[in-house]
Amino acid sequence: MTQLGGLSAARLARLDECMQAYVARGEAAGIVLLVGRRDQVHVAAIGAQDLTTGTPMRRDTIMRIASMTKPILATAALMLVEETRLRLDDPVDAWLPELANRRVLRSLEGLVDDTVPADRAITLRDLLTLRLGYGALMAEPGTYPVQAAVEAAGIEPGHSAPPMTADEWMARLGALPQLHQPGERWLYHTGYDVLGVLLARVAGQPLEAFLTERIFAPLGMGDTAFSVPEAKWPRLASCYEGGEDGALVLSDPGPGGRFAHPQLFTSEVVSTVDDYHAFGRMLLNGGRAGRERLLARPTVELMMTDQITPAQKAVSPFFPGFWDNQGWGMGFSIVTQRDATAAAPGRIGWDGGFGTSWSADPREDLNAIVMVQREYDDVVFRLHSDFLTLVYQAIDD
Repeated sequence: MTQLGGLSAARLARLDECMQAYVARGEAAGIVLLVGRRDQVHVAAIGAQDLTTGTPMRRDTIMRIASMTKPILATAALMLVEETRLRLDDPVDAWLPELANRRVLRSLEGLVDDTVPADRAITLRDLLTLRLGYGALMAEPGTYPVQAAVEAAGIEPGHSAPPMTADEWMARLGALPQLHQPGERWLYHTGYDVLGVLLARVAGQPLEAFLTERIFAPLGMGDTAFSVPEAKWPRLASCYEGGEDGALVLSDPGPGGRFAHPQLFTSEVVSTVDDYHAFGRMLLNGGRAGRERLLARPTVELMMTDQITPAQKAVSPFFPGFWDNQGWGMGFSIVTQRDATAAAPGRIGWDGGFGTSWSADPREDLNAIVMVQREYDDVVFRLHSDFLTLVYQAIDD
């Protein structure tokens, strides 16, 4: 049987056929996937990047990767830690005065002005591990009074950039109480919006310029940025969502859409499978890419270590079953026990709210990326699950 880096060619064909079926059923306009093991890479581009024009999906099609930006931001932060420009457990007040002298809700059920002083200041470790006391409440709108205040401020967690500057966003966040004491619970997302602001202020330059200089350029990630210049618009995919009848409905066009122009608040990037593969390989190689070392191996090991205690997981709801076999390191989730073919202990990765997914397995020396532009829903969850199952069933050594 033909093998590719220890992967069965015949079994990789199953993967391609499954992804083709998602396109054929109209559940995705197009898909790009990349599976890299050792020094070999398998790539497939399927379907269209835009349903109206019929432009074929390409290997270098540019995609919105949303929360797959989090590992990049965590890497940048830890580079500054290695340079002692930041420290994991120092307060961030000097750089983020909007978050100094915090007040914390006495109870989620209470009024927004019913608060107590924070036990301590917010630290960089809190941001990286999403334990800063701000984040998404996994509850129906209107469940808690603070939800209305967050909505009125326009700073609800989400995968679209806030329509305001970073300074304005920070001022609005700082005007609200923390939901929980720092370090008490894991709350999704907001910590990485704050982290982006912190990085720009510490670096003394726009976040995109800092990331380009320190990560994108050294890794050759030439298509990764916070927006797409006009010359590259023909490669920017359109994004869709599932309609009530199951058909795809355009939610954001490529050319002319949100990512075709610079945004006021730079929080999440666009990228390609090859760009992100370069980033994932760097982490699998212990922080090194060729002659470039971005992070020390011990720092990468720290990133890949579950930081959330059992007690914190017990009081930190996300989606059902999330904590059963997963933890959170710095920038991504970590599989903690094998309860499925693809649930390899130590496998790291994260998804994006526009339909992308990345996983890296140090033990298997495996990097797996699938990119679709459909707003996250049950279909995308199933597609990601099928993708990973078929990646792991293709291992043939």
